[in-house]
Amino acid sequence: MSSGTALAVSICFTAGIAGGVQAAVMGELGDRVGIAPAVAFSVLVSFVCAAAALLVWERSFAGIRAATQEPVWLWVGGIASIYIVLAATVAVPRIGVAATIGLVIAGNLIMAALIDKYGWLAQDAIPIDRWRILGLLLLAAGAALTLTRT
Repeated sequence: MSSGTALAVSICFTAGIAGGVQAAVMGELGDRVGIAPAVAFSVLVSFVCAAAALLVWERSFAGIRAATQEPVWLWVGGIASIYIVLAATVAVPRIGVAATIGLVIAGNLIMAALIDKYGWLAQDAIPIDRWRILGLLLLAAGAALTLTRT
């Protein structure tokens, strides 16, 4: 495995850990201050951290200006981020952290498989073989099982 691949795998795995923490924290914050204020505050914290990181990394906001010149459909990532935070804030107190994350991951993989298969959103088309289908079915079953409470 190349160092670039190892870095990507490490970042993705730790992002998964962060996602679990984020879901639990957002559920609690939403219970304490309300769903809309919790989501708004989370997005504000994200903006401040991203702006600071951009200044440290790039030493300017020119990249933001460049992004505004790209097609509007590429801005969907920001809207999706808010929706993901909203989903965690609403779902965690009702169905728990594991079920919330399981369902989010199931949705992620199903959409990702469709994007791969059809080459949507400017991605290269990647066929879905029987192993990918089996993996998606197992994940869906796992997500369904996390909804049960003992």
